[in-house]
Amino acid sequence: MKRTLVIGDIHGGLKALDQLLDRVEVTENDRFVFLGDYVDGWGESAQVIDFLILLSQKQECIFIRGNHDVWCHEWLENNVINDIWFFHGGKSTIESYQNIDFMRKEKHLEFFSNMKDYYVDEHNNLFIHAGFSSMHGPEKEHYTTNFSWDRTLWEMALTMDKRIQKDSLLYPKRLLLFNEIYIGHTPTLHYNVEIPMQGCNVWNIDTGAGFYGKLTCLVIATKEFWQSDVVQSFYPTEKGRNK
Repeated sequence: MKRTLVIGDIHGGLKALDQLLDRVEVTENDRFVFLGDYVDGWGESAQVIDFLILLSQKQECIFIRGNHDVWCHEWLENNVINDIWFFHGGKSTIESYQNIDFMRKEKHLEFFSNMKDYYVDEHNNLFIHAGFSSMHGPEKEHYTTNFSWDRTLWEMALTMDKRIQKDSLLYPKRLLLFNEIYIGHTPTLHYNVEIPMQGCNVWNIDTGAGFYGKLTCLVIATKEFWQSDVVQSFYPTEKGRNK
C-alpha cells in the first residue's frame, strides 16, 4: 500500500532522522513530503542534505523550502552570511560545511534550487512550510516570503471558534481552498505539546526537533505518526537552536 508520509522540520538532526525512518519501516512505495528547515540547529546540516539527496534517488520525495533553507542557500550561493541566520542556527550549519569539495557543494546548490515553495497532492492537500495570506491561495500570493515565514494561517486555524460552520460567511476562505493543509515552521513546543497539532483542517508537524523536541513523521491517510527520541539526546554536547 502506498503511503504519503509527511516529515517536520529536521534542523540538522541526521541521527534522529535515521532513527525515525527505521521506526516508520519505509517501503519502496512510500512517498515522502518534507516540510522544510533541513538545516540550522544540530551539527549535521550538510550531512542531512547528503542523506536526502541519496534518499530521493530511491524514494519519491518532495522537498518544501523553509526559511532556514533560504538563508543557507543564499550563503552557499553567494558566501554572504546573514547575521540573523548566523545566530539562529547558521553557525552550526557553516561548521558542518567545513572542507566541502566543489562537486558536493554543486549538488547541494542544485538540491536547494529544486525545492518547492508548496505542493498540492492529488487529494487537494496542501503542503507548505509556513503559510500564505491570499484568500485565493498560494498561487495568488503577493509576498512569496509568506510561504516560508507566515504564521497567521496557523494562528487563525488554531484559535478559530469551532462553532463556526464551513458554510458560514465567517469561515476563513483560506481554509476552504484545500482538503487539508500540512505545515511546519512553528514548533508545537510553543504550546507545551510534543506531538502533531491540528487546528481546523491544518496540521502542524513541527514538534520542535531543532529545540528540545522530537522529529515526527505522519501518515496523511490515517494520521498515524512516529517520533524519534528527543533530538538533543543524539547530540549531548550541542545546544541546537536552544538559547
